[in-house]
Amino acid sequence: MDSKTQQTRQPVITKTVQTQRIGIQVYAISRYAIGYVMRGRKYIYYGDTRYEVKQGDLFYLDIGNHYIEDIPEEGKPYEQITLFYSPENLHEILTTLSINYQLEIDSAHSCSACDTDLSHVSYPAWNMVKHFFSNVNQYLKEDLFSEAPTAEKLKTTELVYLILSNPECCIKSRILNDANMAAEGFEQIIQQHIFDGLSTEELAALCHKSLTSFKKEFVKHFHEPPHKWFLKRRLTHSRLLLVSTNKSIADIASECRFTNTSHYIKLFKQEYGVTPAVYRNNQRGMTAKRHEEAEQELAYN
Repeated sequence: MDSKTQQTRQPVITKTVQTQRIGIQVYAISRYAIGYVMRGRKYIYYGDTRYEVKQGDLFYLDIGNHYIEDIPEEGKPYEQITLFYSPENLHEILTTLSINYQLEIDSAHSCSACDTDLSHVSYPAWNMVKHFFSNVNQYLKEDLFSEAPTAEKLKTTELVYLILSNPECCIKSRILNDANMAAEGFEQIIQQHIFDGLSTEELAALCHKSLTSFKKEFVKHFHEPPHKWFLKRRLTHSRLLLVSTNKSIADIASECRFTNTSHYIKLFKQEYGVTPAVYRNNQRGMTAKRHEEAEQELAYN
């Protein structure tokens, strides 16, 4: 676990071997953890209530303090392998899976285990996951991760992929929730990139969605298709710049991510009925008129 003595080193993959039952221990972890009980059983405590993680189960632990007791088998040690990841690591992993492998990352699965406020969840490992941890165990025995640190990152990506590919795995919902925390949510991502000139495909990848599911999610949040919504936001911002600054039309077009000035002028006129220059002159004329009326009213009073 991420104990106080281990935080400086921050290993990605660790193996725990415990020969004796030593009671409840407090583990403070600074990263999310996904583990696999190879032998023995684990108890996770919440006050007087305890939950069992059996041999052959996957388990997820949230960041924070956990009260855990690991129970060895009769005459055999307790063994588990744990992989750790930070919110930043997870964001990078999900982006890789979305862009390079076109993995559509969403989940309609929900159950009592997913919907609790507990800081852990467990799920029985299936064959591919068992083979995965058998392979990782061999890497650890031969100390291969120290020779090739990148292999730890690849193995973590592989495990996340296996979990996300299983629609019934409750740990999947926890990972996706961690992703939302890391990425700050769908709407926040969109708002942050209005003026970055990203394509719809690039935005979909940032949100860890396929192009089709991204477009559906976009309309759900903003009630318009992406292209139309972004165009309106950029035109609205350009209108503000026309009134509040002395920037040239060309500079405003560039700042608002239009391909060229003539294209910007054409779109602006379609939306507002006048060119940007005419709009600016009209607004300044109206502003001057309001100032003049205000001065006259003050003089009269």
